[in-house]
Amino acid sequence: MSALVLIALSTPPASSHDAPKGWTYPFACCSGYDCREVPKKAISERPQGYVIEGTGEVVTYQDARIHTSPDGQYHWCSIAGADDSRTICLFVPPKSY
Repeated sequence: MSALVLIALSTPPASSHDAPKGWTYPFACCSGYDCREVPKKAISERPQGYVIEGTGEVVTYQDARIHTSPDGQYHWCSIAGADDSRTICLFVPPKSY
């Protein structure tokens, strides 16, 4: 077999990864490293939407990137998992928390 075939066969398929409390981030949000739990102070709720404090980005309340957080914590998925990039998905606590 050629080296290229061996590499292809030994590379695991792309998948998402688990949040700290054991639920799985959807693959559409995460390439295995894009998502992480963030402290409540990293996200603020303002009239215009959720504000990512580190970047100033506003994610409106109607934005399709907003998901309900299964564990009641904020989780932010950003491009390449960087603290200064744009939001891919934002998991927010349900209003009952």
